Amino acid sequence: MKNRWTLKNKKALVTGATRGIGRAITEEFLELGAEVFIVSRSQRDVDNLIRKFKKKNYGISGIKCDVSDKEERELLFKKIKKDWGRLDILVNNAGTNTRKKTLENSEEDFDKLMNLNMDSVFDLCKKFHPLLKRSGKGSIVNITSVAGITSVGTGSPYAMTKAAINHLTGYLAVEWAEDKIRVNAVAPWYIKTSLTMPVLKDPIKLKAILDRTPMKRAGEPEEVAAVAAFLSMDAASFVTGEVIAADGGFLKYGL
Repeated sequence: MKNRWTLKNKKALVTGATRGIGRAITEEFLELGAEVFIVSRSQRDVDNLIRKFKKKNYGISGIKCDVSDKEERELLFKKIKKDWGRLDILVNNAGTNTRKKTLENSEEDFDKLMNLNMDSVFDLCKKFHPLLKRSGKGSIVNITSVAGITSVGTGSPYAMTKAAINHLTGYLAVEWAEDKIRVNAVAPWYIKTSLTMPVLKDPIKLKAILDRTPMKRAGEPEEVAAVAAFLSMDAASFVTGEVIAADGGFLKYGL
């Protein structure tokens, strides 16, 4: 039987690729044989990650790109179109949070979250549709959050953006199935990244998190990356429109 549990010969774009979950996804994809194009707001981070994996003869390239910037997204699309002419996998990972109460969020905070977490994902999906269609086996994986499914206290604007992308995932899965593009999402609970460590280092907050998590621990970035990799493989060829939680059982226990 042909090995479908691989990403060999796949061309993947990963946003927010140099840290946390994005970096873990980049490494997982490279290990599984994909050629990966990475983007980050830091040129230094892009260069360092490319340098690390070029030494191992992996197929990795990338550019500095702030995906919240419309013009930079357009330049990114033109670069991928010129270099590859097609795209097999789009991972929309870039995102952020303010972790403020609703009344504490300024208009600037709100606009920043909407632009990066939601608007950029919608635009990138649209932009790369023709290249994903050209693949014949296109796959979009959106990294969302359990905050888009239930209240977890991380801030309502953030939760709004993640709920929107969860719904967009299902909608595009239906609309683009005829173009042979699958669209899925991974919704993590607390994962050990630079974004969550300030929370996880607080003993009171950590206890509250673990009390709601059956597995009694925070997740690792690699555990989210593994789900993203599966959803991108031919092995998942009949899976589309799903939002899969990587949450240690939180959603089934912590509601």
